[in-house]
Amino acid sequence: MHYQVDRIRDGNSFSVRRVTASQHGKAILILSASFQADEPGFEHQIAMPDVPPPDDLEPFEMARPQPASATGGRKITSGRAIEIRPVPASALHGASCAGEPIQAVWLRAAGPVPGRPALHRGLLAYASDFALLSTAMLPHGVGYYTPGMVMASLDHAMWFYRDFRIDEWLLYVMDSPAAASARGLARGNLFRRDGTLVACVAQEGLMRMTA
Repeated sequence: MHYQVDRIRDGNSFSVRRVTASQHGKAILILSASFQADEPGFEHQIAMPDVPPPDDLEPFEMARPQPASATGGRKITSGRAIEIRPVPASALHGASCAGEPIQAVWLRAAGPVPGRPALHRGLLAYASDFALLSTAMLPHGVGYYTPGMVMASLDHAMWFYRDFRIDEWLLYVMDSPAAASARGLARGNLFRRDGTLVACVAQEGLMRMTA
C-alpha cells in the first residue's frame, strides 16, 4: 500500500490534507481531512434518544459464514475489535414500525485504548461504518447476506465536535432519508452516555440486487 499526502491548505484556523491510498499503482481510496484549531463558539445539539443502557442489552455477535468444512458443516466466526449492543427497535419507534429506516446501537472498543484523542477518533471512524448502510435496507427486508445482494460504501463523511473515549460506551443513532437508483443514503449521530453529541456521520452506499 502506498499513501500520498498532499498539503491542500494551511490557514490561521483550518488546514486541509488529501491522502490518496494506492495499491498496485491504482488509487483505491481518497481521503480529505480538515483540521481546526481549538476555539470557542456557539453550541447546540439534538437530544440523545431515551433508550435502554448498554448494561441491560445483549452483545451482538456477527456471524460470518465460512466455506463448508470437510464434515459438511459451516464454520462461524464472530471475533470483533468493537463491542456492539443493539437497541431494540421498539425502544426507538415501536414494534409495529420495525421496518422504518432507523436503528441504534451502543458500541465501544473491546478493550482499553491508550493514546491521544486522534487515535480514538480514528478508531471511531472505523467503527462508524458498521450498521450504517444496513439502516437503508430495513424497509426492504434484505441485508448483507441476502443472496444476490451487493452492498458497498461509495463515500463516507464524518465530523467530530467533542472529545470522547472509544473504550467507553457511545450510542450510535442512525437513519436513512432516501434510497433510489441502487443507492442508499444513511446518517448517524454518536453520543456519549451523558447525552453529549460527539460526532456526526453520513454515508452513501451501493444497494444492488443482482438475482
